[in-house]
Amino acid sequence: MPTPAWSNPELEMLRDTARRFFAEQVTPHEKRWDAQQHVDRALWQQAGEIGLLCASIPTEFGGAGGDFRHEAVIYEAQAEANNTSFGIQVHSGICAHYFLKYGTLAQQQRYLPAMASGELVCAIAMTEPGTGSDLQAIQTRADKHGDHYLINGAKTFITNGHLADLILLVAKTDVSLGAKGISLIVIETHELAGFKRGKLLEKIGQHGQDTAELFFDDVQVPLENLLGAVEGQGFFQLMQQLPQERLIIGVAAVAFMEQAILLTTQHVKQRQAFGKPLFDLQNTRFTLAECKTEAHVARVFIDDCIARHVSGTLDNATASMAKWWCTEKQCQIIDRCLQLFGGYGYMSEYPIAKMYADARVQKIYGGANELMKELIARSM
Repeated sequence: MPTPAWSNPELEMLRDTARRFFAEQVTPHEKRWDAQQHVDRALWQQAGEIGLLCASIPTEFGGAGGDFRHEAVIYEAQAEANNTSFGIQVHSGICAHYFLKYGTLAQQQRYLPAMASGELVCAIAMTEPGTGSDLQAIQTRADKHGDHYLINGAKTFITNGHLADLILLVAKTDVSLGAKGISLIVIETHELAGFKRGKLLEKIGQHGQDTAELFFDDVQVPLENLLGAVEGQGFFQLMQQLPQERLIIGVAAVAFMEQAILLTTQHVKQRQAFGKPLFDLQNTRFTLAECKTEAHVARVFIDDCIARHVSGTLDNATASMAKWWCTEKQCQIIDRCLQLFGGYGYMSEYPIAKMYADARVQKIYGGANELMKELIARSM
């Protein structure tokens, strides 16, 4: 991929480090991780040792002291490696920033350094069996009893849920207040009575990604585990942080479509049909020309979003645009690229087949694309 306009030599050095990490520590183990449905626990510590976790968290809390650009080059390197199993975006790009933005100093000092080192793996638990994008409809409750909360409920589709030592739980601390009664509670899972992990969920793609169900049955958590120490701020906190989550999804979408085009171009220049390379056929050339143009438009858009986010000017509507449009284009372009592989594109050993299956959920998580359009329309 071309060097983005927002990059610099330091960021490109980080990109090279991330590329080597994925090539040496991730790619060789992908098939095994697909079979066990999660990465090895040791991978988190390996990533932490070389500074790939919490890259945009200040050094005073154990992070690398960078900004969102540092996260972006890591996620782009991950997409170039065609990897979706390592839930680094949720851990570093999402969860860590809830602690940084809203956590008390004690919470920041307790959790962020351990997240940056890989000692603690973090997940955020929003979705429930009966609710998807409608966060106001969650049923999980955190009722105050003396010096602790009593938590009851269930969550599903939780990335990093199987390995998570730390969970940011979205729960209702006051069911009478609707959205204003939602809070985020920090759950430390080690030997926690009443907490249970369900089965690892079988998905049509992203097989190696740790995705689990979580259950809370009279789980007792100290009141001091309320994120930010003020009840009822959860919905506001979520709305403030979701634009970064959606931008992360858009960043990955663009990197994946660029990688799909590169792999397909290499394939059609080598593959023979009717006595000549597939690339010499006009349909092949025109299809790739269209894909290349659309990917370039997406790259210019996402690079502008990254620059705006770093400067603090990326609004919610534009982040929603990036999420829905880039993921739609990701799915469309990968589908067209797979077609140029012919029957081989349907074989799981070919990277394009994995890209095809992995891409589909991009239009669902982080807020379904239909919701993105509604949020855009509300800004008009």
